[in-house]
Amino acid sequence: MSSTSVARESTSTSVARESRRSPILIAGLCLAEARPSVLLITLLRFLAGAVLGAAAGHGHPVAMAGGAVTIELAMFSCYLLNGVMDLHEDRINGSRRPLARGALPPPVALRVAGGAAALSLAGAMALGSRIAVAVTAALAIGGYLYSGPPWYLKRHSFGTAVAGISSGLLVYYGGAYTGQGGADLSLVLAVFALAMSLWIGVVGGLTKDLPDVQGDVEAGRRTLAVVVNEPLLRLLIAILALAIGGTFLIVAMLITPVLWWLAMMQLAGAVAVAVLSLSNMSRGSKKRRQRPYRAFMVTQYMINLAVLVAAAAQVPLRI
Repeated sequence: MSSTSVARESTSTSVARESRRSPILIAGLCLAEARPSVLLITLLRFLAGAVLGAAAGHGHPVAMAGGAVTIELAMFSCYLLNGVMDLHEDRINGSRRPLARGALPPPVALRVAGGAAALSLAGAMALGSRIAVAVTAALAIGGYLYSGPPWYLKRHSFGTAVAGISSGLLVYYGGAYTGQGGADLSLVLAVFALAMSLWIGVVGGLTKDLPDVQGDVEAGRRTLAVVVNEPLLRLLIAILALAIGGTFLIVAMLITPVLWWLAMMQLAGAVAVAVLSLSNMSRGSKKRRQRPYRAFMVTQYMINLAVLVAAAAQVPLRI
């Protein structure tokens, strides 16, 4: 028997064995692969968009819940697909997520991702054309175009930034359209969504690549982390983080003053990212090299949560 036949038989046996496992266990493995922290921040972005986009009140609770579920299913599908497509480099980089460690077979993950995408699209279409467009675009850009042929946006920092910025904007505007029921979107929402989406696509993309250079090289990626030397990359991360945070604060002070305190939070996060990137605190082990990315994540968690807390406390968030 040829080695190819043996490999196919082994894969078939693995998939058959997996199919007999508990659906709850498979769901848990897929959830872990899709990164609960990312799914949570997606939900916070959606709710922040709904709050900032609401012209009066916060929309119908059923529509809000339905919109949140459709967006979560879309992101869940995107990250499962990404996990399958990143399997080679994730193993090189020592990832302990279910796919990389062999606990979740790729064919099973792909089937679950496809099912989640279908449910997401069906739910979005039931909620209206605007949320349907947002979900479809999120699945296309953040899922297939980012991870699959022929574009493979993940292989270049520019492509990663485009996918990150687009996904951020789509989630914020998906929340806004669900929350405000057809009214015009506000300038406050536009400024906030753009500032946060730039933070996601630029700062998040670059800091995420910092610990994973070895796997990215072997996978044929041409991100900035691969093509420039590390000191220059760290300097670029610091400059771009501070530029985005500083610009947000200036624009907020001049155009949308109700956002100045949120802009200050982003600028504080930018300072943290810059300090960590330029200092020895993020050099050495992979865990230490992840610190700028963690500072990026903490910043966006705090800002989006602050929007929700302000809305609950009835702090004005519109001009």
